Amino acid sequence: MNLFERYLTVWVFLCILIGIALGQLLPAPFQALGRMEVARVNIPVGLLIWVMIVPMLVKVDFGALHEVSRHVRGIGVTLFVNWLVKPFSMAFLGWLFIRQLFAPYLPAEQIDSYIAGLILLAAAPCTAMVFVWSRLSNGDPLFALSQVAVNDTIMIFAFAPIVGLLLGISAITVPWDTLVTSVVLYIVIPLALAQGWRRFLIRKSQSAYDGAMAKAGPWSIAALLATLVLLFAFQGEAILRQPLVIALLAVPILIQVFFNSALAYWLNRAVGEQHSVACPSALIGASNFFELAVAAAISLFGFESGAALATVVGVLIEVPAMLLVVKVVNASKGWYEAGRG
Repeated sequence: MNLFERYLTVWVFLCILIGIALGQLLPAPFQALGRMEVARVNIPVGLLIWVMIVPMLVKVDFGALHEVSRHVRGIGVTLFVNWLVKPFSMAFLGWLFIRQLFAPYLPAEQIDSYIAGLILLAAAPCTAMVFVWSRLSNGDPLFALSQVAVNDTIMIFAFAPIVGLLLGISAITVPWDTLVTSVVLYIVIPLALAQGWRRFLIRKSQSAYDGAMAKAGPWSIAALLATLVLLFAFQGEAILRQPLVIALLAVPILIQVFFNSALAYWLNRAVGEQHSVACPSALIGASNFFELAVAAAISLFGFESGAALATVVGVLIEVPAMLLVVKVVNASKGWYEAGRG
């Protein structure tokens, strides 16, 4: 992991402090940025999100789809956990914790929005960071590539229907035109641009591709952090009034991380997959494409929404939670191999 990735939680904390401070000291400029919208899409944030997402999508190799046949059981576990368990279990956890257990401690007008943010987070499987987690757990790199390629292909078609279904079940009204627009803006177009850029770089040489990715990586993280500063500039007043909100939102997200990773890890063991396949399968089930979730939350519900804040909490806990999962799967290799299949 590079410096930015390793200390992502630290940078997010700093962005929280900087954003809240700037929002209190300079409210007018941030309100002006918030008004720069076209069709409910904030232009500055839209540009930042493209800078954030495109370099990550360049790493996705759809040529790895043929590798799916080598590990059908592992791919089956990944798809089951990511698309049939993860979004629906998060909708349940959101209802249980946010609407029931924690409701007295949260602003009533934001309850629906918090749940929506959690659902958006769970409906977006990890794309880029899973390669980092897989490498740290000695995962099979070709399997990691293939599962990301399959997930991203499915996400183009399934993200909007699943989010719309779960928000409807949760009695949350979502404008379908805005949801579909978010998918086009933050999945389809960036993916097309990224794959065109990838083919151009690889045609030049592998060193050209590696060099471009090394340069683009810090820009991607910097765009994420700049987006978070803007978010917390708008969220600052609410956070100062109720600082407990972030900790409460973290509870269902953490439960989701550990539940999904444990389920995928155990299922791979039960069907007899190799440990090097079980690790990336468990890790992609636990982590999220939080950049997409943040973008969709802003487009659907706005800067000052609880949905945007909930997705940012996912960013906040991503690295420490996933490093703990990596540590567990590495330490349990003996147990895994002893009972495999």
